[in-house]
Amino acid sequence: MVSQRHDVTLEWPDADRETRTIAVDEDETVLEAAERSGIALPFGCRTGACGTCTGRLLEADGAEPTAADDERTVDVDGAFSYRRSPRALKDRHRTAGYVLLCIASPRTDCRLAVGANVHTELVENPWK
Repeated sequence: MVSQRHDVTLEWPDADRETRTIAVDEDETVLEAAERSGIALPFGCRTGACGTCTGRLLEADGAEPTAADDERTVDVDGAFSYRRSPRALKDRHRTAGYVLLCIASPRTDCRLAVGANVHTELVENPWK
């Protein structure tokens, strides 16, 4: 069986880096495809436990999320499959569009916000 590939566009909202689009096989993770393409993304455990690799879904298969009654219209669970349970994300994080790139494989073309600042959207600074 031949694996499908999907175009995944990576955007760094916290930096003046260019946007990059990579081809990701359905049987590889976004982090693996980024590394294969020479793109450095933050990561820690590679098992979905730490959340360092968190990205935020901006668009899937041409549909951008809209905030109607605080619910997103882009189906994150339909856009990605996980190799194992994404332990670092709570249900509310997944509903809000967050994805663990170290264990997530795309099921459609999509656009993601990536970088260290995306992870800090989930975790409050303990030093405040």
